[in-house]
Amino acid sequence: MLRPLFISVFLVLISFGVQATELAQMIQTYQADRGALSRLYTNSLSEEYFDRMESFNLEYLEVLQSFNYDSFSEDGKIDYVLFRNYLETQIAEMALERKDFEGVKSVLAFAEPLQNFVLARRRAKEPDSQTLAASWNEVAKQIDEQKAGLSTTSKYNSWQKADLAAAAIERLHQTIKEAYEFYFDYDPEFTWWMPEPWEMLDASLKSYASALREHYTNPVKDDGSGIIGKPIGREALLNQLAFEMIAYSPEELIAEAERQFEWCEKEMLKASNELGFGNDWKAALEMVKETYLPAGSWPEEVARLGEEAIGIMEENDWITVPELAKETWRTRMISAERQRVSPFFLGGEVIQISYPTSEMTHEEKMMSMRGNNPHFSRATVQHELIPGHHLQQFMNQRYMTHRRLFRTPFWTEGWALYWEFVLWDRDFPRDAKDKVGMLFWRMHRCARIIFSLNYHLGNMSPQECIDLLVDRVGHEYANAEAEVRRSFEGSYGPLYQIAYMIGALEFYALRAEMVDSGKMEEKTFHDLIMQQNTMPVEILRAKVTGQSLDKNHKASWRFLD
Repeated sequence: MLRPLFISVFLVLISFGVQATELAQMIQTYQADRGALSRLYTNSLSEEYFDRMESFNLEYLEVLQSFNYDSFSEDGKIDYVLFRNYLETQIAEMALERKDFEGVKSVLAFAEPLQNFVLARRRAKEPDSQTLAASWNEVAKQIDEQKAGLSTTSKYNSWQKADLAAAAIERLHQTIKEAYEFYFDYDPEFTWWMPEPWEMLDASLKSYASALREHYTNPVKDDGSGIIGKPIGREALLNQLAFEMIAYSPEELIAEAERQFEWCEKEMLKASNELGFGNDWKAALEMVKETYLPAGSWPEEVARLGEEAIGIMEENDWITVPELAKETWRTRMISAERQRVSPFFLGGEVIQISYPTSEMTHEEKMMSMRGNNPHFSRATVQHELIPGHHLQQFMNQRYMTHRRLFRTPFWTEGWALYWEFVLWDRDFPRDAKDKVGMLFWRMHRCARIIFSLNYHLGNMSPQECIDLLVDRVGHEYANAEAEVRRSFEGSYGPLYQIAYMIGALEFYALRAEMVDSGKMEEKTFHDLIMQQNTMPVEILRAKVTGQSLDKNHKASWRFLD
């Protein structure tokens, strides 16, 4: 039974010409080395950590730059540019993090005896427990003195800096706690001497961290939305855009988002008129929201929409869909708590479905159902499943696997949204209600650029971001709040939310350059992208177009012009 499946997989591998490049082993070794170091140097807010990780990345960069770039294959040169850009990014970002740390490290003036204890613990050196107990008593007193001295010292000029100072204490606290628990109960002398000094030290560290977190002047931390993020500023945005190979300023990207939004509004007016609501497209949007399904019926419909999306890909022969990829996806429901930050689908091998639970209020239940109606969801199931995130993850685990180090949301989210563009062009919407659903999401992605960049530029507060989603896009309030919370309080980077639309526009421009011009067949174009693994789309463009990359390549592609 399995033999034909394995044969078909290997035939696909052979037909795609999958092979390792000259730098694949080095990149894989780097990932293993970095993992080993991060498991040893666990305190990322310490001089030790910054020194070691900086030297580690510099050593790899020096070795990489010693190679004869011109001797590499086309894919080897792509790996070189990707790895060089990655290492330079790591070094630059760590330099910024160290600079921030230097501004608060005075709070650790007492820390040397504690750090020495952690170093000794790594190799299980037997401590002089009586001497150590006296040392910890003294350190606890020093911490209490530093805390008392806060009342006479200048406050930090931002809550972010105060938060960093507190985090430095908390990271040290975590490493001391781990080392203490290593010896306690296993070393009899340590167990006799150390509990009381540890109790004092533990309390002093916690109290000091808490005091530091409130030691700042009063730019408003919470604008009333309850959402507290960390805007990074224009300079940091420019740096991150350069590392992502996006040759545009934040202001240019905001202007492009406004142009895209204007197009969406024109199309939304057409759909609204077709539905009999004239130019009141928000009334049309409200009608579409009311098409929600009963809670028990919704998961099966989501699965049907997933199968429909796969069928459309295969019927039109737009991309290769491996049999195992079709077989292995599945569904899961999202908890009420998780829906506070993810009010819609999450995708990949597992389609995670948002819909009401018994613990929600009536208003929350209605918002969840209205926001996940069939016409909204038909436009996004393919984004999350195939040809979107599930197919991406499936292929990334099988082709050019060393390149997963270079993951970027501009490739991941951009590719998934690109398919919404393509399907719109191919008359995927069955009627005006489907058009409203697709346009809602497209407007949403435009708004993400507008509010997230403006937030990090200091031009918008979280509450203003919520209001923009409600007023301009037509979001349910709770869903808008969850979206903004996800953007600024979750684990997403500052550029993540702009990556959907900007990445999609990159892929769309590349499609125009290669497919619309007749230089490449559509299926060949899509399959080639999937076999390259994740990377900045500007670098992918070199592979797709056959252009040669300079070894010091920097962002230059003006794909919006």
